[in-house]
Amino acid sequence: MEKTRTLNAICRWYIYAMHGYLCEIVFTAVWELFHTYSWKLIGVSSIWAFFIYGTAIFIMEKMLIFLYARCNLFLRCFIYTAWTYTWEFSTGYILRIFDACPWDYSHFPGNIMGLITLEYAVPWFFACMIAEQVVIKNTLLLQFPTPSNLPPVLSHSRVPY
Repeated sequence: MEKTRTLNAICRWYIYAMHGYLCEIVFTAVWELFHTYSWKLIGVSSIWAFFIYGTAIFIMEKMLIFLYARCNLFLRCFIYTAWTYTWEFSTGYILRIFDACPWDYSHFPGNIMGLITLEYAVPWFFACMIAEQVVIKNTLLLQFPTPSNLPPVLSHSRVPY
């Protein structure tokens, strides 16, 4: 049997960061489509989002490992959503101190200090469900061959051109 190793924490964090960053860009593009009817589908984000999403989903991974046998999917997603709001508020508050917070929900009726908005509770709930069921579970399954079992193209010091 071929020996393999799982992804290290930094690789998993990177995958989670890329997933969150891409989802935010897609979400903002679709949001604009429904509000301006523009088919340009221009999505936007901030580099801060990369760190924010990577860390949030990485911590969700740890929560999944702890909560999986203790509660059902619905309750886990509720806990993840509460975590998401806590993390979004905390990071937004810190960024705002440095005038670097890229979001402002002040125009939403359910906003709290403009840093979070309750109107996003359902989308966050389902985003957390997708993060657990698709992103985290599959990322934890990813494996690489050990150095002794690398494919021939990677086992040489030079890559053939």
